[in-house]
Amino acid sequence: MEMPKDPVMLLSFINTQLRDNYDSLTELCQTYSVDINQINKTLLAIDYVYDKSVNQFV
Repeated sequence: MEMPKDPVMLLSFINTQLRDNYDSLTELCQTYSVDINQINKTLLAIDYVYDKSVNQFV
């Protein structure tokens, strides 16, 4: 499955996956073979950052 291109849709997809299936962003990125830096950069552009303590972008 390909990651959504739209940043808001990506945020929703990532947070849902983190909540339901993955213990960390690193694990999710490895599973989908995506660059963690690119995910962080894309979501930072809409003012969201990964919070490891809650395993979500906030």
